[in-house]
Amino acid sequence: MAVRTWPTARESRRRYIPALPTLWPGMLSPLAASRPPAFPFGAKRLTRYYLARNAVYHGAKLLGLPANEVLVPAYHHGVEVGALVAAGALPRFVRVDARMRLDLEDLEAKIGPRTRALYVIHYAGFAQPMDDVMAVARRHGLPVMEDCALSLLAAEGTRPLGSVGTLGIFCFYKTLPVPNGGALVVNDPALHGDVPAPEAAPLVSTLSHATGSLLQNAAFRLGEAGEALRGAARRAYALVRGATGVRPVSTGTMTFDPATVDLGMSAVSELIARRLDGEAIVAARRRNYFLLLGRLRERVSPVFPELPAGASPLFYPLLCDDKAAVAARLAARGIETVDFWRTGHPLCPDDSFPDVQALRRRVLELPVHQDLQPDDMAYLARCVKEALE
Repeated sequence: MAVRTWPTARESRRRYIPALPTLWPGMLSPLAASRPPAFPFGAKRLTRYYLARNAVYHGAKLLGLPANEVLVPAYHHGVEVGALVAAGALPRFVRVDARMRLDLEDLEAKIGPRTRALYVIHYAGFAQPMDDVMAVARRHGLPVMEDCALSLLAAEGTRPLGSVGTLGIFCFYKTLPVPNGGALVVNDPALHGDVPAPEAAPLVSTLSHATGSLLQNAAFRLGEAGEALRGAARRAYALVRGATGVRPVSTGTMTFDPATVDLGMSAVSELIARRLDGEAIVAARRRNYFLLLGRLRERVSPVFPELPAGASPLFYPLLCDDKAAVAARLAARGIETVDFWRTGHPLCPDDSFPDVQALRRRVLELPVHQDLQPDDMAYLARCVKEALE
């Protein structure tokens, strides 16, 4: 269910390469078998949410962070900081270097009498050194919030990311073709207390996002005919939405919305997730990253020049001086890219972190997800080289 192939004749028609994995119709079939759950599915203390930011908010409440300081990487999306602030926590920011590595010396130096937790982000499926992080945490008696929103199914060696910190935080829809989903995992048995039971996910939102992913899949598989179908469906949906006023709960916003903080993950997302082969997904992502790395590393110095054991790349971070222009050129060739880390939370003083400023200005995320095959990666690499020129 995780990896598909098709005739090489697809090379002869215009390609559409989506930024994220798409929902294949067979994944909804009643005949599809469930698989043994990969971590964090099946964890003992797991709470499923509509969005990962909900897990951040409730995790901060569970740790008693309101009115207390939490150390957060300066390189962040922004919405997770918004969730911490909404929970009452006071973020203080820590340096991240040009290779997206948390500066552990700066982390420890900034621990003060008001610090009550450490927040660690694993970027793009590549692990931070959790043994070293936990050593710092133990020296100061602090819990660790381990953010794996960009690193579902990834591991540090054989140890799943999100299984070491006091809490693990996950986002599902960036890695899996599910309409929504995030999770909070409590790893520390000494941490007592429960989070409120989530509310049911809005059916309209779930169906809207699932249909959109199915249409992306049609465009991906069928080329121009699929894109025409997708375009017609989107126009019809816009008319219906305009007439009814219905607005689905988005999964791609940059800000934290307290009104959605208690929403849970849909049963549809749970159904799809349990039918996917986690090992095959990781293998496909590693292969695709490696293929891009081999084709692009001589043209542009890579952020992650190696693929460590356990890494499950979410995307390939391409460094470019004018990423808006490169993204536009790739879009003209049917290639979607991601640029969701170009700004951080307003509380973070960007001028204090030049490496982070450079990452925000220069990183364009290229797709390496499990839908893509080696010929897609060859096409993508060729288009990137042309776009950079």
